[in-house]
Amino acid sequence: MFPTQSMGYDRAITVFSPEGRLYQVEYATEAVRHGPLAVGVKAQNGVVIVGEKRSPSKLVDLSTLKKILLIDDHVGTAIAGLHADARKLIDQARVKAQINRLSYDEAIAIQSLVVDICDTKQMHTQYGGVRPFGVSLLVGGIDDNGPQLYTTDPSGSFWGWKAAAIGKDADAVRDFFADNYNPKIDVDAALKLALDAIEKVSGEEASANSKERAQTLEIGMINTDDMLFKVLENGDVEAILDARKAA
Repeated sequence: MFPTQSMGYDRAITVFSPEGRLYQVEYATEAVRHGPLAVGVKAQNGVVIVGEKRSPSKLVDLSTLKKILLIDDHVGTAIAGLHADARKLIDQARVKAQINRLSYDEAIAIQSLVVDICDTKQMHTQYGGVRPFGVSLLVGGIDDNGPQLYTTDPSGSFWGWKAAAIGKDADAVRDFFADNYNPKIDVDAALKLALDAIEKVSGEEASANSKERAQTLEIGMINTDDMLFKVLENGDVEAILDARKAA
């Protein structure tokens, strides 16, 4: 991916290559591409985020690995890339959300939260002695503008999406969404679409053992009824997978 003659330009984050590239930012993006998949789908009445968990060893307790985390009551995020880097950004986002509640007595706008995260990411692409954050975040929730879904990039860029994916096989999932997404779907249909996308690229069949599969999936969702982002328990994920097999 990176030609040998260009390697001299990756020694410092502040050095551009003759082609105008920052190689350390591209390396960070490559770390994201190797992270377990996370997908998000925006519906008319909410947002669904589904993430895969991959264990580095059979001895790891998967219940200790968190793929989807709460930022504030109305917004959650999924991680692809380096979890240690994500932890730093999510802690900062949580503080930002609470400062907004204390200062203005209202939930923070999701785009404002995403911009603050990306400002920190961008800062780490222009100073010596630091490195880019090797993580992308899939941020979903509901604010005054309705359901929102964003991705953040190691470069500090962000995009709003109707349906999105980050991590391994993200390109294939985005192609699947491009062919199958309907903007008029509700949260239940969005969840089905997200699970269909993961099954398509992972090779996992809907008939697989639901209990085992539920250990490797996390589902977060929010709807306009209660405006609360929830990360489902393993038992709830298992029940959803069982219902898919019975359908």
